[in-house]
Amino acid sequence: MIISMKDLGKTYKNGHIEVEALKNANINISKEEFVAIMGPSGSGKSTLMNIIGCLDRSTRGEYWLDGVNISSLDEGELAKIRNLKIGFVFQSFNLLPRITALQNVELPMIYAGIGSRERRKKATAALERVGLGERMHHKPNEMSGGQKQRVAIARALVNSPSIILADEPTGNLDSTSSEEIMAVFQDLNREGVTIVLVTHEPDIADHTKRVLRFRDGYLKSDELVKNPLDARDVLARFAMEEAK
Repeated sequence: MIISMKDLGKTYKNGHIEVEALKNANINISKEEFVAIMGPSGSGKSTLMNIIGCLDRSTRGEYWLDGVNISSLDEGELAKIRNLKIGFVFQSFNLLPRITALQNVELPMIYAGIGSRERRKKATAALERVGLGERMHHKPNEMSGGQKQRVAIARALVNSPSIILADEPTGNLDSTSSEEIMAVFQDLNREGVTIVLVTHEPDIADHTKRVLRFRDGYLKSDELVKNPLDARDVLARFAMEEAK
């Protein structure tokens, strides 16, 4: 298992008030899975993602990531895990506007202490992998929303993480760009990349292989997607409709 959680819980304290954001979650995710996490606001899905991404700690229970007991690590060790084992993709892209796509993708490798020549080589390969080889010297303001998100995916990939966490990655995109991003994720998953994605859009979750649904801090259902939508088929249909 790449992710294993046992009786995981998270309680936030605000003065004398305690709020249970996550309650007794038992979740196992294997390598090469593509999993969507869904639920209304306040359901616990964002808390879960923050814990998976080592951005927050659980209050109780156990969390193992790729064989490492996360619950026992100090802040420095958590930061190292975040940089080397987890690739993050956010709704707002989180790109630096004054530098090129290539330089944005190089950033995680700078923090990892990788030399400039190797950084350039790996960043170029990551951008080519998401179909942006010809745009690598463009800055974010010279790109569409879908292209910016592909840069963000390339940045998430560049350190060869154990898992990619995507938080509403299509939330700021139109339908076509959303399908293009899901096509990239599906291609990466076919190549063996484990992906966990938070979304409130059922049609986006339909592209994944498994859906975890949360409500009121509890995991309410854990279901396999019988026939995941193929984003490239959807894009082909869009193209045919436009051609009519």
